This record gives sequence, C-alpha cells and structure tokens, in this order.
Amino acid sequence: MRTLLVEDHPSLAESIRQALVSAGWSVDLMHDGLSARTALETESYALLLLDIGLPEMDGFSLLSWLRKHDTRLPVMIITARGSITERVRGLNLGADDYLIKPFSLSEMEARINALIRRTRHDGHEVHRLGSLAFEVGARSFTLRDRPLTLPPRELALLEALMARLGRTVSKEQLAAQMFSMDEDGSFEAIEVYVHRLRRKLEGSDVRIVTFRGLGYQLERAPDTSPVASS
Repeated sequence: MRTLLVEDHPSLAESIRQALVSAGWSVDLMHDGLSARTALETESYALLLLDIGLPEMDGFSLLSWLRKHDTRLPVMIITARGSITERVRGLNLGADDYLIKPFSLSEMEARINALIRRTRHDGHEVHRLGSLAFEVGARSFTLRDRPLTLPPRELALLEALMARLGRTVSKEQLAAQMFSMDEDGSFEAIEVYVHRLRRKLEGSDVRIVTFRGLGYQLERAPDTSPVASS
C-alpha cells in the first residue's frame, strides 16, 4: 500500500520512510504542506502521516482542506505538539490518530496497523479467496493455512488484487499502489512481479488472470481434479 509522509525534519522523515518501506509500504515523502496538497490532488494513497509544523501550509490547514475533499483517507498526525488543545483540534479536524514525538518506530507501525484495521476493507480483518487468506491488520497472507512470505513489491501487488476481488485492476492502478513517485513504476516491471507472484500461486486454487489491454484479476482457479467414475 502507498502512503504519503509529510514531515519537514529531514533525518526523522528518512527514518520513518525507511521503516515504512521495510514494512512493505510504498512511500511518497513531502517536506511542506503545499507540495503535499498537490500530491493528494493527483495521487492515490492508503494513508497520510502528517506533521503539524510545516512550511508553506501547516498540517492543520492541510487536514482541514483534505476533509473537505476526502472524508475516508486515514490520517495519523505525528507531531511534537502534545497539548490537549492541539490534540483535540487535530481530532476535531478529522485526524484518525495522534502520535506524539518522540516515538518509537515500532509503536508507529503498531498504531498504523490498528488504524488500517479500523478504516479499510469495510472493517473485515481477514479476507479470503479459496485457500488464500489476507489478514488486514498484519498485512500478511497465508496459502493453504501456511504463511505466504512475499517481498514488498509482490505483497503490494497481491494486496491490491485482493482488495478488488471480482474487478479487473489496471496496470496504472497497480503502479499507484506499488511504487512511489521517485521509483520506476513501468508496466514492464509490473509484468515481472505478476510473473513472480503467479509462480508462487502455482498449484493452488487461486490464480491471476490477464485481461489484455485492461489489467489483471485475482480469481479461483478451475478445479482440474479427475472425476471419479461411478
């Protein structure tokens, strides 16, 4: 999944970005409020991590603007402003959680997982297709009741397909979920990751189907087991 991180402190921003990438997220990093607003207008995100003390346009102003245009995007405020007044203001403007600096990266990841559980996939914590199961909060898959360990790109790909069961997902949509702005999100790269993921699903009751010119869809594989004669 793809997140927008808005933080003007360079070293802290890079530490958070690296932690999110290690956890399988695609991260766009902005250092001021106006650049972040432009990104929100043009890109699709699963999460916004928002500092308050930003140049150009502060976090509260950006949050107020966002909630006039998008009421569903999960927003976690990350700030050193920890007074009750500041927290109440942020929550009243539409933030979903409020994390006070300094914080541990492990706490941040745990709170992000909890936030995603509350706000995505209609509140269902586990989604299933045949023997494939996706645990939303942990962002982990099992196949035939065994862990399906995937590198970040393949995880983001399968997650995007799982979130849109019954629908064809275009390469453009997949690129938006799998890659940040400064990464190579070519269609050829997506084809490589689809090929790798197909190999890991081989022999199971789940497959990735290509709809030429349209994209990909995750579906149940046909049952090819022999029928016993009577």
